Amino acid sequence: MSHVAELTGIATGNTPSGEAVPAALLHARGEYLPIFVTDDQADAIRRGLAGEPFDRPLTHDLLVEMVTEFGGAFDRVRIDELREGTFYAKIDAQRYEDGEAESRTFDARPSDAVAIAVRADCPIEIADDVLDAAGRSREELGVDDPDGDE
Repeated sequence: MSHVAELTGIATGNTPSGEAVPAALLHARGEYLPIFVTDDQADAIRRGLAGEPFDRPLTHDLLVEMVTEFGGAFDRVRIDELREGTFYAKIDAQRYEDGEAESRTFDARPSDAVAIAVRADCPIEIADDVLDAAGRSREELGVDDPDGDE
């Protein structure tokens, strides 16, 4: 089973070695899933969330525009596996030929999948197994309570 996640934004987290790095922070099933990303990926995700255009299309903007122009659509992205500390993701899309939808699934880095999802306005889903292994509470991560309920 999987759960639709909300991308709450980009946070700063610490790697096991103590290095401060950006993380895409996803919220699903009452838990948070931090996915470490590079500074460039964090910037791409932030810009997508804010709808902030860049002078020239960034890679994720270009990909979404090209797929859409060629009659395709992004259905969802899935973070569906965690292996040896690495998250794995899939992008489910459709292409239309002669009015018939043909589903396709593409392997992707979670950071790219999230950056595409915010631009294509498609859901992000996280598998139960991934949340069981890597989901964290608000308190564990020091995330502010969005409702102020503490």
